[in-house]
Formats: sequence, C-alpha cells, structure tokens
Amino acid sequence: MYAIIADSGHQYKVEEGQELIVDYRDVPTGKDVVFDRVLAVRGTNSGESSQGEVQLGTPTVAGAKVTAEVLGPEKGPKLVVQKLRRRKNSRRKTGHRSLFTRVKISKIES
Repeated sequence: MYAIIADSGHQYKVEEGQELIVDYRDVPTGKDVVFDRVLAVRGTNSGESSQGEVQLGTPTVAGAKVTAEVLGPEKGPKLVVQKLRRRKNSRRKTGHRSLFTRVKISKIES
C-alpha cells in the first residue's frame, strides 16, 4: 500500500514503515504528525479486490490521511552562497544549513 501526499509544496510517495525527511516542524520526538493532503492512494493486492485499485483525489482523496511518528530534527547539507562584484575587489561568502524533521510513516488510511 502506498500514498502520494503533499506537504509544504513538495509531493512524496510514501509506504508504511518508510522514513522520510520533511520540512522542519516544532514537534517533540515520539509524537505523531498527520498528513491530510493525500493526492492518491493505492492498496495492496491481497485481501479485498478494492484495495488494489488506485484512488485519485480531485485534488485530494476524501477521508484519507497518513499518520507518521516524529523521529527528531535533522540538519540538511551546508549551502555556500558567494557574492562577487567584478573588478571591485568586493567578495562576500555566507552559508546556511536548513533544519528538517525525520518522520517514520506508521499508518495509511483511505
């Protein structure tokens, strides 16, 4: 079973048990986060025949949600920003590291 969710301008294909890095959220480790903007859901082929079908949302699937457990904050890669003005002997070098939140998908409900 998998789902396609939208979060903070990004779309992710997620399955149960998968670890995922999303934009930073100020949520304590161990708490649950619910993603309710589910764009598509596909069930497994075992069990009921309707679980193998793909449900597409317009734009979201009604009543579907994905629950994830927060594993903790994480820093992304360091980005270096260099500014240079030619022939002026003017240079500036700065950088930053964005914060992300690592989550583990625990349940997909359609």
